[in-house]
Amino acid sequence: MNKDIITVTSPLLPDLNDFHAELQKIWDSKWITNNGAFHKQLELALAEYLGVPYVSLFTNGTLPLITALQALRITGEVITTPYSFVATTHALWWNGIKPVFVDIDPATGNIDPDKIEAAITPRTTAIMPVHVYGKPCDTSRIQEIANKYGLKVIYDAAHAFGVKVNGESILNAGDMSTLSFHATKVYNTIEGGAMVMHDERTKQRIDYLKNFGFENETTIMGPGINSKMDEVRAAYGLLTLKQVDDAIEARHQVAIAYRKALRDVEGITFFDDMPGVRHNYSYFPIFVDANKYGMTRDDLYFKMKAANVLGRRYFYPLISEFSTYRGLESAKPENLPQAHNMANSVICLPMHHALTEEDIQRTIECIMK
Repeated sequence: MNKDIITVTSPLLPDLNDFHAELQKIWDSKWITNNGAFHKQLELALAEYLGVPYVSLFTNGTLPLITALQALRITGEVITTPYSFVATTHALWWNGIKPVFVDIDPATGNIDPDKIEAAITPRTTAIMPVHVYGKPCDTSRIQEIANKYGLKVIYDAAHAFGVKVNGESILNAGDMSTLSFHATKVYNTIEGGAMVMHDERTKQRIDYLKNFGFENETTIMGPGINSKMDEVRAAYGLLTLKQVDDAIEARHQVAIAYRKALRDVEGITFFDDMPGVRHNYSYFPIFVDANKYGMTRDDLYFKMKAANVLGRRYFYPLISEFSTYRGLESAKPENLPQAHNMANSVICLPMHHALTEEDIQRTIECIMK
């Protein structure tokens, strides 16, 4: 008999009765979008929770990336990582910007600051790093390089909700940070996203740009887009925000269990917590050394799948391997050895707040046997 499927993730859902009560308020007001009461409340609540000055909500996590590039008037070339979800680089493509891929640091999976300067050309205008799996980039080193060459820094922080370094939100680094609130994330609004910025003037510009560029009823300040979050998802987000700390702690306990069981398994490695970092445990990637483990990454992945334990080869293939980008000079495999090695060895194990002890044990047993 097949056992129940253990999914790689599971959405954090609000209590249905609580959500119905909020929906009733929306129905009574008949205000379902366009910067309504729930939208305003959620922006303020998120800014307070995250420890950032300003938050602007979006309808998904890709549009704030596209809009950040527009707002900062980024052109030419942008240095970024091939080890991410495709939205990172697609945002550059949609703005007519050439991505320049730089290899990663195998200790974190993040862009390697030691490789950035060699990739800078006269056409470089910005750096777009990613806090991969929610692990903070070396923001100090990246900012030093950006300052030296007069570059902007936009962080794709899709995985980094609530992450702090020495008590300071990682989202305050760089010129802007963007978040995803997709259903698969630690914190979700079903679909959704946000941008974090440092000053009120920039927030106002972003709020115009995500509403077609409208400054007022008759004035368009620029070629904006429609990327606003609606009231239904904002209300949902206010409720899930109340639950997110408990969900993160539940994920933390899953990570503890995985690490305890797998630490001495030959050929299996994983990331430990970073000193001074408040992690959100958004993912639990393991890395398979086929020679030491006696099985390839793909063999283990399909073995788990056959046992109804659904891991994910995340991020595989690399962005630089997709047809749109593989012709770039920076996309050549010889330029990205660490990224290729990580992409070819990774499996993200099931990681979410709803995993039971039995789920965790079944996952571990798939790897131990």
